[in-house]
Amino acid sequence: MRPVNAIITKVVDETPTIRTFFLDTSFELIPGQFVMVWVRGVDEIPMALSYDNAITVQKVGPATSALFELDVCDSVGIRGPFGNGFDIKKGYILLVAGGVGAAPLAPLAERADSMGIRVVTLLGARTKDELLFRERFEAAGEVRIATDDGSAGKHGYVTQMLDNPESFDQIYCCGPEIMMKRVLDTVAPSKAQFSLHRYIKCGIGICGACCVDGLRVCRDGPVFPGEVLKKTEFGVYGRNECGERVKI
Repeated sequence: MRPVNAIITKVVDETPTIRTFFLDTSFELIPGQFVMVWVRGVDEIPMALSYDNAITVQKVGPATSALFELDVCDSVGIRGPFGNGFDIKKGYILLVAGGVGAAPLAPLAERADSMGIRVVTLLGARTKDELLFRERFEAAGEVRIATDDGSAGKHGYVTQMLDNPESFDQIYCCGPEIMMKRVLDTVAPSKAQFSLHRYIKCGIGICGACCVDGLRVCRDGPVFPGEVLKKTEFGVYGRNECGERVKI
């Protein structure tokens, strides 16, 4: 699985801390899948595909900071796409997106809308300026907003808007793990799917760095049914960059 050289064709500032990098390489994307992005001389990191030909990145560490130094005509190495994506169910669906967790959910919203599925999105961020892909979600259906500081929508957490979750046929969630654990504890696990963020090194299930109680996030995920996660350490323990088990 050697990286393919991908040229950056466009860079979009989505929020003060998040950018989308469009590439000259397209993928047959299942919403929720990820690619391994090789920032030469720095590191290789997993990134969810936010479009068929783009990744959306939040500046949080050395590799993402190095990505933010790149511009049009620069290049990165890409491996993938890897993992399983969301299983799109027909009916009435709810998306719960926190922060940059909106990235894999936006193409899901668009795919579901194109299939005639009714979509409601709960979109949360720290501030109004950090709301990601609001227009894309609004184009697909109803959107309800929450911000930590109250600058837009409800003053509070996105999980506080989980009213009547039983009315939805399927619930899809991506965001900080503590947020997703609250969703899992609130909804029926049998009709919920979650996209996990963990340290991923190989991307193909060999190294075990991303394991959750024996489940390999890169290979068995990153999308898992709620009833599977309910039986694991999800939301309680994670792994650091050395693979050590740490309390969340």
